[in-house]
Amino acid sequence: MTTSQSSTIKGKFSTCKITRREDLTEDLLKIWIETSDPFNFKPGQYCTIGKNGIERPYSIVSSPDEKEIELFIEVVPPPDGNLTPIIQELNIGEELTIRPRAKGLFVFQPNYKNHVMVGTVTGTVPYVSMLRKYLNDNQWQNDNEIKRENYNFYVLEGASYVDEFGYDKELKSLSEEYNNIDFYPSISRPDEKRNSGWNGAKGRINTLVEDYVEQRKLNPKETCVYACGHPQMIEDVNQRFSNTDFYFIEERFWKDDD
Repeated sequence: MTTSQSSTIKGKFSTCKITRREDLTEDLLKIWIETSDPFNFKPGQYCTIGKNGIERPYSIVSSPDEKEIELFIEVVPPPDGNLTPIIQELNIGEELTIRPRAKGLFVFQPNYKNHVMVGTVTGTVPYVSMLRKYLNDNQWQNDNEIKRENYNFYVLEGASYVDEFGYDKELKSLSEEYNNIDFYPSISRPDEKRNSGWNGAKGRINTLVEDYVEQRKLNPKETCVYACGHPQMIEDVNQRFSNTDFYFIEERFWKDDD
């Protein structure tokens, strides 16, 4: 198949190639892909990739300014998982299909000063994309009535185990470097050996978010609460803020979609 033939399959797909990969745990990995055709997206949106006729959407970690598309993937074994076990076996240089357009409404809400971003494991992916774009592009959202320097970002991530934090080093570094970025990770199984040495927050992140927001005295009318990850976490966070003046937006990103 020639390059021109492979760039579009049945008018619906382009191809992409795995350029890098990193395995974090037995069921969590990162891959970087390059597309054969230009691929545009907004921070927070997802791409749909496939192999052997099986497709699945994945939120994009990278900023739109980056050359490669970065994905953080949880491997779900059969029968629930179909595509992720295939991706886990792929090597650098192998091809996948990719739908030519990004989709998704879970994007940055520029009309709010405070951005409380709640996620579980792979659910933090869209927040990383938003932060990278915000920090790397001085013109992004510069036409909004809220000045860029007045935005505040609060990233709350929950996981069962410390090795499931895919971007904790990056987020911790940003939190230390920028006064308007705070990273708050929490472990829900602190007593297990796998979490030995953990001295951070403990508990499910959805049970901690209300106190976190209250302690920072955030004005509800100036604050957007985002939730992405486990559906039960999303529902709980939604209920906690449903009868308030906080604006709530959700994205469901879970293994049932595989």
